[in-house]
Amino acid sequence: MDPSHLGAVPEDDASEERGQPQSLPSAFASPPLRPASLSSQKKYSPVDWNEHFDREEDLVIPESNDSFHVYTAGEEGPVVLCLHGGGYSGLSFALSASKIKEKARVVAVDLRGHGKSCTENELNLSIETLCNDVLAIVKRMYGESPPAIVLVGHSMGGSVAVHVAAKKALPTLAGLVVVDVVEGTAMASLIHMQKILSSRMQHFSSIDKAVEWSVKGGSLRNIESARVSVPATLKYDDSKKCYVYRTRLEETEQYWRGWYEGLSENFLSCSVPKLLLLAGTDRLDRSLTIGQMQGKFQMVVVRHTGHAIQEDVPDEFASLILNFISRNRIGPRGVQIPGIQSWKS
Repeated sequence: MDPSHLGAVPEDDASEERGQPQSLPSAFASPPLRPASLSSQKKYSPVDWNEHFDREEDLVIPESNDSFHVYTAGEEGPVVLCLHGGGYSGLSFALSASKIKEKARVVAVDLRGHGKSCTENELNLSIETLCNDVLAIVKRMYGESPPAIVLVGHSMGGSVAVHVAAKKALPTLAGLVVVDVVEGTAMASLIHMQKILSSRMQHFSSIDKAVEWSVKGGSLRNIESARVSVPATLKYDDSKKCYVYRTRLEETEQYWRGWYEGLSENFLSCSVPKLLLLAGTDRLDRSLTIGQMQGKFQMVVVRHTGHAIQEDVPDEFASLILNFISRNRIGPRGVQIPGIQSWKS
């Protein structure tokens, strides 16, 4: 055998031949390798809106200094107009929009003082102002001949949806969906709201940290939805060198009671088909209990979810919305009568 083909003998082997014991590596000599996993940074990193919506647009309202940001998706069917809760944004409906747009059009609005909307008075969140904003947005998008509209509102946005519907100012309103807001419970919680707002984490070193806190803190239970929706609820504060909440809810307390007073009666007064989605067995007040027994609205209790139903279980939420549209035969021009008009499903 050619000796040039032999590799060098390790020194440890040589020392063993000399009678010296070979030392074995300690199990604690180096930290064990962790199994491969998604890094924390990537796990909570922001996801762009265009993975779920088709377009975004700034709508400038004529004869005002107000501009409202909207996200849209879908090409056919009625318009599902989504109004978010206080402190959220239109992207709260992003994941559910991915499914709803298969059979309907979705318009998700950043309300006054929220998201990318820019208005002259960001703190005027009175129910009257918010209702007028929604009506102005619809007129700006569709003129005097809007398609059939299904109003969907979560929390504060649910109150806005109810008040808009009760005004009977949308002639093509075809349905109303209220998400996790009941007058009695909402009114009772108002005395605790300032404490709840002040107890939140107020400053974030990065958007990723804010997403992580929203999930670990329990306000949202779906990481994928939080990655899309949370960034729009923040803004960078140059003076503090960190991210803070974009909406100053704690400065709008004077309007809170107006959001929810009379909500049950206004809800029941709306003549269009109605759906109430609740996260858990929320206690209905007397008028809602009687209304439900009389069949004046449909109610669904969505289990295993938090307050933001549309974010925590977006697929189930989308299915509930589409089933509501189908059940009430709501097409692009309103309620469809079988044999006279048909809606492509």
